[in-house]
Amino acid sequence: MPIQYYIFFCLTLFSIGVIGVLTRRNAIIVFMCIELMLNAVNLLLVAFSKMYHGAALQLAPQSTAGIDAQIFVFFIMVVAAAEVSVGLAIIVMMFRNTHSIDINFLNRLKN
Repeated sequence: MPIQYYIFFCLTLFSIGVIGVLTRRNAIIVFMCIELMLNAVNLLLVAFSKMYHGAALQLAPQSTAGIDAQIFVFFIMVVAAAEVSVGLAIIVMMFRNTHSIDINFLNRLKN
């Protein structure tokens, strides 16, 4: 599959995530849109890694070039899992204090 398809798909996913972050007020939906943007970048990184790995294999069959980005994506996913747990804990605490998950109510947490 040509790399342009991956680029267009990832651009679409990232744009949906940006629009969701900028237009929504629900903290959970904003959080999901941030994760969508992160996954779009990860998918593009893997696509470029695979493309580079294929080109390197044509030059040298024993080459491991292009695998590093896929390992990097794995570490990004581990950090994203930790981010999800901390983010959801913050959202739960916000709901307990304000009885709403509306982002506009975050000013109440200053007291």
